[in-house]
Amino acid sequence: MEAWFERYLHRHFDALRMPLWSEPPAPNHPGPLVIYCNHPAWWDAAVVIVLSGRLYPQRENRAPFDAAMLARYRVFERIGAFGVDLDSPRGAAQFLAAARAILARADTALWITAQGRFVDVRVRPLGLRPGVARLAELAPDTLFVPLALEYAFWDERGAEAFAAFGPGIPGAELAALPRADRLARLEADLTATLDRLSADVISREPERFRALVAGRKGVGGVYDLWRRLAARLAGRRFDPAHHVGDGQPGR
Repeated sequence: MEAWFERYLHRHFDALRMPLWSEPPAPNHPGPLVIYCNHPAWWDAAVVIVLSGRLYPQRENRAPFDAAMLARYRVFERIGAFGVDLDSPRGAAQFLAAARAILARADTALWITAQGRFVDVRVRPLGLRPGVARLAELAPDTLFVPLALEYAFWDERGAEAFAAFGPGIPGAELAALPRADRLARLEADLTATLDRLSADVISREPERFRALVAGRKGVGGVYDLWRRLAARLAGRRFDPAHHVGDGQPGR
């Protein structure tokens, strides 16, 4: 399924990019991971699945999922999602019980869309749900890592997907803070990561990023067929990208 979602991103996006400054936790980190992110789009699940497969293939990757949506998209249950009722105290208890069991093992990674609903990437404050801060009490040996997600259109027909990891904080350090301060710290770290990523996205400079997944270039159809024929007649190599290396529109 991870390979299928990678091909899915390849078909629908120009690229999945990560800024050069982003440093994901080491695969051999000695303990469980909580990777918490913002939630700007439906595509977040696909991006998380690709990242988890690329970066942590040896870990058991799990993620809470809105129970109502999981009933519609059962495929996610097959690859680590577990249902949570987001709008009830019972759902909060479900989440904490499942998280406790998952984080009891050192070889796990729990991926959380911590806003709990779709929120535009520009909204401040982020409004993270308090459950993510409670996890430090349950598993103090866990590393908590912010993950910023964003999508934008640059020069190609397909959109660009962006993902950036910020510095992690050990669960024991987080648990030592009052509960309200824990949530504020997690939100501040994710906000800083989002702001830094957004500055790179706004620059529209691909050299600031490495491409984890490269998508299809060009417009496709008759238009690209004509461009390919014109390039062949002129003795040039056909490049389907809208812009070529010197920054001028491709012809």
